[in-house]
Amino acid sequence: MLESLAKRLGLRTNPTIFFVSAGLMILFLLLLLAFPAQIGTVFGTGREWIVTNLGWFFIVGVTAWLLFLAYVALSRYGHLRLGADDSRPEYSNLSWFAMLFAGGIGTILMFWGVAEPISHFSNPPFAGVDPHSAQAAQDAMSISLYHLSLHTWAIFTLPGLAFGYFVYRFKLPLRVSSVFYPFLKERIHGPIGKAIDVFAVIGTLFGLAVSLGLGTSQVGAGLHALVPAIPNGTGTRLAVITVLTAVAVASIVAGLDKGVKRLSNINILMAVGLMLFVLFSGETVFLLRQIIESAGQYAQDLPRLAFWNDAMAQFTKEGGWGWSGDWTVFYWAWTVTWAPFMGVFLARISRGRTIRQFVLGVLVAPSVFTLVWFAIFGWSAMELDGIGSDGGPISAAVDESVPLAMFEFFSNFPAATLIQGIAVVVVALFFATSSDSASLVVDMLCVGTTDAGPTRQRVFWGVSEGFLAASLIWLGGDEGLAALQQVITVIGLPIFILVFLMVFALIKGLGQERKKALALKFEGVDLGRRTDSGPPPTREPAARREE
Repeated sequence: MLESLAKRLGLRTNPTIFFVSAGLMILFLLLLLAFPAQIGTVFGTGREWIVTNLGWFFIVGVTAWLLFLAYVALSRYGHLRLGADDSRPEYSNLSWFAMLFAGGIGTILMFWGVAEPISHFSNPPFAGVDPHSAQAAQDAMSISLYHLSLHTWAIFTLPGLAFGYFVYRFKLPLRVSSVFYPFLKERIHGPIGKAIDVFAVIGTLFGLAVSLGLGTSQVGAGLHALVPAIPNGTGTRLAVITVLTAVAVASIVAGLDKGVKRLSNINILMAVGLMLFVLFSGETVFLLRQIIESAGQYAQDLPRLAFWNDAMAQFTKEGGWGWSGDWTVFYWAWTVTWAPFMGVFLARISRGRTIRQFVLGVLVAPSVFTLVWFAIFGWSAMELDGIGSDGGPISAAVDESVPLAMFEFFSNFPAATLIQGIAVVVVALFFATSSDSASLVVDMLCVGTTDAGPTRQRVFWGVSEGFLAASLIWLGGDEGLAALQQVITVIGLPIFILVFLMVFALIKGLGQERKKALALKFEGVDLGRRTDSGPPPTREPAARREE
């Protein structure tokens, strides 16, 4: 029945995954609109239980992923390509970096670049640290980098590596279920595999809705700062999300190469220009010194932060789960809902790269950019707010409304109105690139290949994402987003477990490749010759493989 319906609608997709995902999304949205308070209570209780009892699991889990990825990249498997041994990357390094960054956390860096360092600067999480002190500033920078550099990109890199490895070397469908082929074998095509894929689609849609809501609130705040006559309310946000969804849909129709690639390149250039303006218009020498010092401070603090889960909170703070539950656990639960989207997207644009190139590129390049971004924006904001003082206007803006922080910050620079306008455009473009990238990936998850589905199919997901975020804004603005944040933490747990299982799938898959190479070598078979099944043998000399 579903297949005949898909044919009548002119769709080219897996009918079960497409219609079940769409139906569950619509059903959940209707329930959220009809019973926001009740759903908020249920998921609020679920979130409290998760962060109190399993917060440590999120924190140690992401750290374990980061260590595993470093091991794989530097191991004997690092030379294997995501694809045939003779395949080469489709995109230049610059375009590749721009797409993975803009499709990843560009919106979040714009949103938190000033707000997060100022938040920890004003309210230090560690006992004995005075607000607005030099120590509070150093801790704030290390914490911000911990949340949005290596650990965040480890959450994206692990599924990206798993997808690229199993899809391209085992020639499996481009779906989350394919990663579990070592365990499920042909059952990835059955009910279990389809259930995994449906859940991945739902998690991606709702995870993206949180980010789009944050981006829209910041664009609305920026427009209000530029033109006070424009109210910073629900109507403005709905208008913003309507316009930007239309831009995203236009990019979706254009496709990955013409749409997403072009928007990503424009976006990253504008963001870099904005960052350089702050660097050279502010305390340039101070900021250059802080880039270097912040890197060392982050490296020094990382071992402590990577395992710190605020275990003493129950004795010293109110709320049960403490600071790490409100910040780190929520970050990881939220970010992991993006893991299927970013994993498939990274695999799609990284075919032909070696495992070593992929892991080091995806982990290191965006993390270095994040370090420079936070050092420039964060330290500029804390310096303007007054290190050693009782706080300033930027802290007050964060307390009033987080989306206002960036625009209060820019009011201290020359040509403030122009720069605030550029910032609005950058946030808007990040919004559009995240939306169109996610729409294309959700469509790929349903189709099962890297080939784009029919235009109407891709547009459906783009419009659905915009409508989902718009409905939450219409429902109650910040209250609607707060309710979704509760949902995201709960949805994040099973997705987190799925991603954790990808570690073991990769271990088994790479082990099979090693055994195959050794067997071929023992039998005297030409290791450069492709085989009909399983991962292709490597063309590397035997001596190289044994290193």
